Amino acid sequence: MRLVVDLNRCQGYAQCAFLAPDVFTLHGEEALLYTPHADDTQRENVARAAAACPVQAILVEGLDDDLIDGPADDEDLSGVR
Repeated sequence: MRLVVDLNRCQGYAQCAFLAPDVFTLHGEEALLYTPHADDTQRENVARAAAACPVQAILVEGLDDDLIDGPADDEDLSGVR
């Protein structure tokens, strides 16, 4: 999985750092540091972080489609709130 963050677009909201702290870190108040080749164990956290970015500054190559598109058709989410 490869990550690219458009640092010109990033506004430092830090949603990514909250959702995937092993991959994204804020340095100071606005400088984002990130691991461009995140470990596969971080796949779900990175997908959530990319989706939560208010300015959509995070591009992730190599994510499974089901992490991006939502749950599989056979996944029961009736008890999830």
